[in-house]
Amino acid sequence: MGVRSLELEGKVAVVIGGTSGIGRAIALGLAEAGADVVATGRHTDQVKLVAAEIGARRKQTCVVTADVTNRASLEGLLSRVLGNLGKVDILVNSAGQIKRQPTIDSSESDWQEIIDTNLMGVLRACQIFGEHMLARKYGRIINITSLNAFVALYEVAAYAASKAAVQSLTRSLAVEWAGKGICVNAIAPGVFATSFNSELLETTPRGQELLMRTPMSRYGDPEELVGTAVLLASDAASFITGSVITVDGGFLASGVNQ
Repeated sequence: MGVRSLELEGKVAVVIGGTSGIGRAIALGLAEAGADVVATGRHTDQVKLVAAEIGARRKQTCVVTADVTNRASLEGLLSRVLGNLGKVDILVNSAGQIKRQPTIDSSESDWQEIIDTNLMGVLRACQIFGEHMLARKYGRIINITSLNAFVALYEVAAYAASKAAVQSLTRSLAVEWAGKGICVNAIAPGVFATSFNSELLETTPRGQELLMRTPMSRYGDPEELVGTAVLLASDAASFITGSVITVDGGFLASGVNQ
């Protein structure tokens, strides 16, 4: 048997949370690898910008917003993609929310908001798009989790709990759907510099500690996640399911770095 292809030509991908940061990098990377890609988020202007970037790569797309906290919104997203592109082979769940505060002071409503986005949003998308994939007996689902699912980062307990739960959900769905043509995996990024966190990383003691704990002594570039995403989205990953792949510059391997 020959080597299974990493090419994504002829595949259709939906990247939820695909208009900025890590999600945007993955969306454009999947398009570069040959997939038609719909990158979606809550803001129409951002969705249009990424759609234009996908179109510039000569790949098909459509402009549609979506909110992971609203099941009807996700159902509408699937309907629009099917109407325009006919199918969905690949789903990337990259939408997320974080809030830093002492756990003793965090309210139940704060926790519920983060859990509703980070965990329940992934569940909703997996149910809605998973039903389509189950009917076709083919699918690749990639959930974006975090180092924070493995180790504690100070004063973001709700985020950590939500990402640990996403990893558990990833494994559960992988087992349930393993015999039905669907592979469900997750990527756990390390510390990546984006427009949202660059000030924190560059100007605070927290940013310097994160850098010190990363053996490569630098922050990741979101494009460095693309290779892992392309692998997990491809037919080359046909026997990979229930896995969490860390892309972290050695962070989790680190003990003493000098």
